[in-house]
Amino acid sequence: MIKAGIVGGTGYTGVELLRLLAKHPEVQLEAITSRSEAGMRVSEMFPSLRKKVELAFVAPTLDSLAACDVVFFATPNGIAMKEAKALLDAGIRVIDLAADFRIRDVALWEKWYGMQHACPELLEQAIYGLPEVNREKIAKALLVANPGCYPTAVQLGFLPLVEAGLVDVDYLVADAKSGVSGAGRKAEMASLFSEASDNFKAYGVAGHRHLPEISQGLSIAAKRSVGFTFVPHLTPLIRGIHATLYARLVADADLQRLFEDRYANELFVDVMPPGSHPETRSVRGSNICRIAVHRPQDSSIVVVLSVIDNLVKGAAGQAVQNMNIMFGLPEDAGIDLVPLLP
Repeated sequence: MIKAGIVGGTGYTGVELLRLLAKHPEVQLEAITSRSEAGMRVSEMFPSLRKKVELAFVAPTLDSLAACDVVFFATPNGIAMKEAKALLDAGIRVIDLAADFRIRDVALWEKWYGMQHACPELLEQAIYGLPEVNREKIAKALLVANPGCYPTAVQLGFLPLVEAGLVDVDYLVADAKSGVSGAGRKAEMASLFSEASDNFKAYGVAGHRHLPEISQGLSIAAKRSVGFTFVPHLTPLIRGIHATLYARLVADADLQRLFEDRYANELFVDVMPPGSHPETRSVRGSNICRIAVHRPQDSSIVVVLSVIDNLVKGAAGQAVQNMNIMFGLPEDAGIDLVPLLP
């Protein structure tokens, strides 16, 4: 059994990890940390986990995590980079669900996240955890940077086109929408029910922190820098990401076949039939990304629709997928989930 620990178990990604790992056939939950709630039983904070998780929260110390084989950081940005090295030195693998190790350029990371990076020497070691791109590297990784939710939906939607050289990579546009849980489990005015419900708005148009992460991934796929515009929106949903992606074709191809072939062997990417319009509710609670590709009016513009659950494929589910790959388990172990409907 893999002994797993979670640093920061009180947020939405933390409880989602607990939900998935509690029923994982090859995992034993060893420790769940929280500075503010140390001593409280996990099921007291999250009644959904009664009789599934019997542990209490503990303080986040190296001693409390020493027995773990893998530690997940479900913490705000800036925490894992201060604590990961000690765990790695102790022979413990690390999967960071925040952004501390996603961007390889230290100066760029510091610009977008507004703080000095605590361990830039680990960035070369960190593997970006998008399995559909880096599976072989993830299998050997000691430190995995779990992708963000928007970056997962956007990159999976664009990758077949960019890799095949079929689109003008100087003009890529992502119009993406997220549910409110993407903002995390904290008290903020914009997340209040009366503020977010019955409302729809764009935000971060001048620049969102996920933009450099997406640009980095697409540039690697294109083997050159790309021109990328990203506009996120907040929707009155709890869970869900819907990304509508636009690109200009520079060559003709059977786009449906391109996407089907690219993802033919991917357990968690579902390329839908021609003319489909995937819905966020069709992936709710699952680790699936559903994609549909369109060419409106047979024009030179291709439109890709990509939907995920931001807390599963966009966070905790993908982290478990990465853990499975790292430890040589079936990739769908513990995350072969049927979406919730209604």
